[in-house]
Amino acid sequence: MGLFYALEKITIKIFDTINDLPENWNAVAAENHFLQLPYLKVLELSAPTNMQCFYIGYYENATLIGVSLAQYLDLNKLESFGERDNCFKTYIRNFIFRNFASHTLFIGNNMITGQNSFIFNKEISFEDVSHVLMQSSQELVKYFKQKGIKIHLVSFKDFYQDCATAFKNHAFAKVYEFNTQPNMVFELPSNWLTAEDYYNSFSKKYRDQYIENELYHHVAKNAPFNTFFLAENHFSTFKRQCGNGFRIFGYFLNDKLIGFHSVLLNDTVLETYFLGYDDQVQKENMLYLNMLYNMTEFGITHQFKKIIFGRTALEIKSSIGATPVMMSGFIYHRMLLVNKFLGKIFKNLEPETVWHQRHPFK
Repeated sequence: MGLFYALEKITIKIFDTINDLPENWNAVAAENHFLQLPYLKVLELSAPTNMQCFYIGYYENATLIGVSLAQYLDLNKLESFGERDNCFKTYIRNFIFRNFASHTLFIGNNMITGQNSFIFNKEISFEDVSHVLMQSSQELVKYFKQKGIKIHLVSFKDFYQDCATAFKNHAFAKVYEFNTQPNMVFELPSNWLTAEDYYNSFSKKYRDQYIENELYHHVAKNAPFNTFFLAENHFSTFKRQCGNGFRIFGYFLNDKLIGFHSVLLNDTVLETYFLGYDDQVQKENMLYLNMLYNMTEFGITHQFKKIIFGRTALEIKSSIGATPVMMSGFIYHRMLLVNKFLGKIFKNLEPETVWHQRHPFK
């Protein structure tokens, strides 16, 4: 695509293929593997079929100083938007999405949780970041308009509170801020070196729970990657592009694969990725809880500073030691009338989750 836009001292260039990215892209994105070429190539080769990715470079005096990711989703290509509620509510939600939100632009990564939408290799204020992200979204909206596609929703995700507060004070002042389920993060104490250190930190109740789950027989090893996938070839592409930066573990019962979980090694942070399991085995053996313990042990023994467990299953994640970290997103609808009531619509579509945080340590 290769389009240039100027914003005061920073020039924005938007690419629609990683083949056109500048040679020093990885050096600028050094502190976040989700913005480096191996992961971006995974997205380009095996993203969901209704997603198109864009790669944004920020330049100062022709020198690349920052990078960002954008994703366009065509929700018309989905058969359903979820069937968890009664039929009428599902029908209403599907109607709303198809007619008012089917063309959505994300500045950031809709497939993972965390502040992974941008990175700069020099000091730059959140005020300036807010303006360049907003400008990037506006230029992409124009790009799609020229192709005859009207973007309905523009969303920016995910931001920690200090960043979100600064954004709200500047370019995002009139944009609706939303908070969904918190990101469950486990800050690992530096003096934990083994699984035994983790075990010894539990109170008796949770130590007993941990022991009970250790009784479940499992073997963790690399499973066949083409057995399970998001998009076709997603996991095999991931392994091929990222090597040891991506690990996938299989769970076997009587030599039969009954589940898997995957993790991404992102510098000092361990990021949990997608998992799957045989639902019947999970109910009988609490397989999901076992996976959480194993991810934690992997993080401890490999000396990561923290583990990002993401959203969903908040209570069970807190029972193994993760704590909630609120993150914000920003969203606006390009139809003024819809945008006016966006807060009320958003809350009705995604009601607040009620859960009880567990405190497993002494």
